[in-house]
Amino acid sequence: MKRKLEISELVFKIISYLLLTIFAISCLYPFVYTISSAISGYEEVTYSQIVLFPKNVQFDAFKDVFKNNTFWNSYTNTLFLTFYGTIWEMFLSVFGAYALSKKRLLFRKGFNFFLVFTMWFSAGLVPQYLNYLATKRAFQAVGVFDDKWLVVIAMGMHAMNIILLRNSFEGVPSEIEEASIVDGATELQVLWRVYLPMSKSILATVALFFAISRWNGYFWARQMISSPNEQPLQVYMRLRLEEYTDPERITNWQLKYNYAPDSLIYAFIVASIIPILVIYPFIQKYFAKGVNVGGVKE
Repeated sequence: MKRKLEISELVFKIISYLLLTIFAISCLYPFVYTISSAISGYEEVTYSQIVLFPKNVQFDAFKDVFKNNTFWNSYTNTLFLTFYGTIWEMFLSVFGAYALSKKRLLFRKGFNFFLVFTMWFSAGLVPQYLNYLATKRAFQAVGVFDDKWLVVIAMGMHAMNIILLRNSFEGVPSEIEEASIVDGATELQVLWRVYLPMSKSILATVALFFAISRWNGYFWARQMISSPNEQPLQVYMRLRLEEYTDPERITNWQLKYNYAPDSLIYAFIVASIIPILVIYPFIQKYFAKGVNVGGVKE
């Protein structure tokens, strides 16, 4: 028999659900507004007549986006940065976190302190930029002229995610590791067959963090990637935003298209977030559990 809720509990639940509903709507509204603006007519978008639902529906903006070869080239570059960047960052983070989780590691406390120290203080943009330039020259010296690899290699560390992985690895019972070593397992086998299978939630969560970071990466990609053919999607979209909001460049726009320049930008935005929307539902079940496991240290 279910216990009857007290008035205070009922009021608390009502307020909680109400606040969560408002929060969910506030998160969903920008996405709905973006889609509505992307498929609405010129005057409706230009004169801010769109509130929620589209008006004077057209799909020409999406058609022009899908026919834009430069857009798909930048899309490919972003997929490249996201895929290889996530693999590289996970490789470094897993090995780094595994080493830092071991109490037998020499100077372990010092290494952990310096890892956390990087989260408190940063050298600044100028030293970081000079470091990236030196790395770029080193790449060119060995014959690597694709600047995308510079962004992949030079941005392979994130202290917070390493700490999440380290805390998760520290929660693995030491008896399991000792049993594996007794059976003749090497350090790599212990990591691969014990620690990683027991840390699937935090691995999926950290991989999602890395993938979203690489997918949304803009600033350093714009600074370090000089070739237009190698620019990722976010840089391309920013350049188009600057172009389509310049009054001198969009003269007589209405005579050529039946949609507003902003509709094209909104269409770019919708097309750019499709992969994240597709991947996220499959990782969502690991997300909350992974953050809790990695963020809490017993």
